[in-house]
Amino acid sequence: MKKIVIIAGMSMIFSAQANAQTETTKAETKAAVKEAKMITKAFGGELKKALKKAMKAGGPINALNVCNTEAMPITKKAAIDHNALVTRVSLKNRNPENIPNEWQKLVLEDFDARAAKGEDVKKMGYSKIVEADGKKTLRFMKALPTGGNCLECHGSKIDADVQAKLKELYPDDKAVGYEKGQVRGAVVVVKELN
Repeated sequence: MKKIVIIAGMSMIFSAQANAQTETTKAETKAAVKEAKMITKAFGGELKKALKKAMKAGGPINALNVCNTEAMPITKKAAIDHNALVTRVSLKNRNPENIPNEWQKLVLEDFDARAAKGEDVKKMGYSKIVEADGKKTLRFMKALPTGGNCLECHGSKIDADVQAKLKELYPDDKAVGYEKGQVRGAVVVVKELN
């Protein structure tokens, strides 16, 4: 009889420990996702600011030059500032550095499927904590919607001079033919949690 009580007592202890670990994991995940959203917002704000300034100063051609020369340094600065891997990816990439890896591709395909069913792209996100070699890592993606101004360089009706500049800067460009509201890609944040 005593053994049953001890075993039952141990089961309760293990159960309480498992619940405590689950609560810790939930809190850890919530904090990590909150930080990733903040990183995404800060990074997106910097890039958007640079693009708006370029559009105002010289239209889409000027904005393309900013994309070509400033987007990657802004991305790298965000990564350094936040001690995380920060990237932009798209199923229809413009820059060869923005090709998604396998898990990112699956998430982007899911975003497209959700958008096709009417879900608001602005609210789409993905997060998962993965563990490898004893290290926990957050994988976070925030969908990028195609806005009205985006169509000047990413739409299906692009001015000839913009098309020529695109061909010059991005000979293998796939990031055209979008309609307003579609998923253009995503911002990715990958951050070690240990």
